[in-house]
Amino acid sequence: MTRALIIIDIQQDYFPGGRHPLVGPDAAAAAAARLLAAWRERGEPVVHVQHIWDAPDAAFFQPGTPGVEIHPAVAPLAGEPLVTKANPNSFLETELDERLRALAPDELVIAGMMSSMCVDATVRAAADAGYRVTVAHDACAAPDLEFGGVLVPGAQVHAAFMAALDGSYAAVASAEEIIAQGEHFADSSRPRHPFH
Repeated sequence: MTRALIIIDIQQDYFPGGRHPLVGPDAAAAAAARLLAAWRERGEPVVHVQHIWDAPDAAFFQPGTPGVEIHPAVAPLAGEPLVTKANPNSFLETELDERLRALAPDELVIAGMMSSMCVDATVRAAADAGYRVTVAHDACAAPDLEFGGVLVPGAQVHAAFMAALDGSYAAVASAEEIIAQGEHFADSSRPRHPFH
């Protein structure tokens, strides 16, 4: 069984001192780094995704700025594919699907930032494309959000999005569970896809 690890947008602007810091990015990056180390040790495929916001009024991830760079904890090694994107959905107008089809994985394991935007959009697109998906919930992070005058803390934003994905578009587990159970995790926790 082949599992491909996709690490989405764990970039410097999401960390303290960056232009759009999230809630708990360091812990999420550390969990993603543990996944990445396990994948490298087992020789399983990894695809890195980097968001580039190439616009004069970009709030963050501008080309040529320190914030657009991938965090050192999960930086690609030579030979590991890097997909750049300009949309929340990592499949939209990128070569990600082509790369994955060539690898023919039985499962995608997804980690990254933000839980409420690019992770969510990519997981849903992957499931709609027929991939079996597992999300490493503790290897993702979200921002505080506000709607209708109500502040929603980042931890609650993250929990709401993980809860919405779990059992419908993906299986959701911790990085340690995914590493410990290896290729057997997806078989024991396959999402039900009740609306498909």
